[in-house]
Amino acid sequence: MLTFLIGLFSIIIIDLVVSGDNAMVIALASRNLPDEQRKKAILWGTVGAVAVRIILTVVAVYLLEIPFLQAVGGIFLIYVAVKLLVDNVGEEEAHIKSHASFGKAIRTIIMADLVLSLDNIFAVAAAGKGHIALVLIGLAISIPIIVWGSTVILKLMNRFPLLIYVGAGVLGWTAGTMLISDKVVDEFVNIAVLDWVVPLVVTVAVIVLGKMLSGREKQVKSQA
Repeated sequence: MLTFLIGLFSIIIIDLVVSGDNAMVIALASRNLPDEQRKKAILWGTVGAVAVRIILTVVAVYLLEIPFLQAVGGIFLIYVAVKLLVDNVGEEEAHIKSHASFGKAIRTIIMADLVLSLDNIFAVAAAGKGHIALVLIGLAISIPIIVWGSTVILKLMNRFPLLIYVGAGVLGWTAGTMLISDKVVDEFVNIAVLDWVVPLVVTVAVIVLGKMLSGREKQVKSQA
């Protein structure tokens, strides 16, 4: 019983420690939706993300054998960070009302959560020591906290738009960390200073590129 409780506690702590990025993605992806759709997007996006995470946790051992998995995930996360920044900057006055945007928000939440959770999946699988029920219980306890966290971040972003850049920067840093932490990449490029240089460069690139593209998109819309 004690072993079970220790394993459960470990899984919950791991989930909470890494869920900041996930909550940030949920907030950014759903920010421009109408209130009613926003609540549904957060709910269904989180449910879908957790379902995918559970499946991948079960097969985590096999995922570890896939070369360049983290590197590819990092590249995808760069795209997500830039896209979310473009979608959120300069759109304060225009809520997205189409069903397509609602579905897109849910897909973004699920896919980004998948990428962000790669390290978490492996850690949870290790903490669970093969006990799937233990992993499921830990994730179930963590879900409400992640949803609550995304709601709080969303309210702060609406009040302080500068936090949109902070959110994109956090995702950019995570993407850079994934790129340089990939097992295959680390074998060829094992230079300690790059552990913070690469994430820093990616973070700056995400913010600059996102700002440039959002400005260009806003200019095109004003001329239309």
